[in-house]
Amino acid sequence: MDRHVPPRVLAPPRPTPATPPPTWAIRLYEAADEVVWAAKLTALWTLFTLAGGVLLGLGPATVAAYALARRRVFGESFHAWPAFVVAYRREFGRGNLLVLPLAGAGLVLATNALYFASLGPAGTLPRLATLGALVALTVVAAYLLPMAAHYDLRPLACLPKASLFALTRPAASVLLLFSFTAIVFAVATYPVLAVVAVGGWIHLDTWLCQRFFAENEARLEAKGTS
Repeated sequence: MDRHVPPRVLAPPRPTPATPPPTWAIRLYEAADEVVWAAKLTALWTLFTLAGGVLLGLGPATVAAYALARRRVFGESFHAWPAFVVAYRREFGRGNLLVLPLAGAGLVLATNALYFASLGPAGTLPRLATLGALVALTVVAAYLLPMAAHYDLRPLACLPKASLFALTRPAASVLLLFSFTAIVFAVATYPVLAVVAVGGWIHLDTWLCQRFFAENEARLEAKGTS
């Protein structure tokens, strides 16, 4: 005699459990990893700047540091030392063409600002004008270096494009300037932070600019398809 089996009642699907938020231990590990990365990038930048006699080492070391920061922002896994060596050699000429004019202009403006400050009230207006030019140079450089690492541009094409980007995106420019000023203030207050300052700024600058570049490309693409 066959046994009667009642029809199965279909139960509603069980909701997939959401991924639990990161615990404090994971967040602490991620924060420590970022600090170690900033210290490592600062050390590599310093070492290779000195290896080039400062004058010829500053440019390629800076561009190489931005290239590695871009790779990390995009989630690539790599060994820092060999990657930096390769980028330093590849960007030696281009890095000097990009960075030395910026460094020279910044040094001249900073020297002039100190000189006008020593004149007292008589030097107030030229000092303010010099400080304004120094601020503008800082913002343009904050776009130019990540742009040089992200796009395949000739050195002479980077400056006008970075300047245009700075002028057409005032909110982003203010954010970059605020971030740079905050790091300078933090290092001036706590000099021990110098061990992570350069690498921290390069990584933060790259992280922010990658988002600005992506937004700009999306906007241009939307215009092209409309």
